[in-house]
Amino acid sequence: MRILIDADGCPVVEQAVNAAKEAGIECIIFCDTAHVFEKEGAKTVTVAQGKDSVDFALVNAVQKGDIVITQDYGLAAMCLARGAVALNQDGMVYSDKNIGTLLTSRHISQKVRRGGGRIKGPQKRKANQNDKFLKALKAQF
Repeated sequence: MRILIDADGCPVVEQAVNAAKEAGIECIIFCDTAHVFEKEGAKTVTVAQGKDSVDFALVNAVQKGDIVITQDYGLAAMCLARGAVALNQDGMVYSDKNIGTLLTSRHISQKVRRGGGRIKGPQKRKANQNDKFLKALKAQF
């Protein structure tokens, strides 16, 4: 078991790395050259910038039983298919039961945006979201 983090835009990198250190679990941070992540206790894999380059690097590295932290539904679906556990920054665990609905919602939102529509963005992050994330992450150990 390892923890793999899709770090581009991830607000819980520090919490995940600390939890991995406490549990003695290997932690790998994936990012592109536009971001710099050097965290003690974690290995960083930096890939060239490009559409989905981080996602493809992470999914190629993921193994059955790994824990993947991502807010990308498409990446989560690919990791689930490879036998990994995937969760988002708010502690929601992706599963075969919810990933289809999430992917459909993403597709509809993309169609609205391509048509010139606007979708309300996420609310400002609250401290209790970090607590929920850590609880969900530690439940996977």
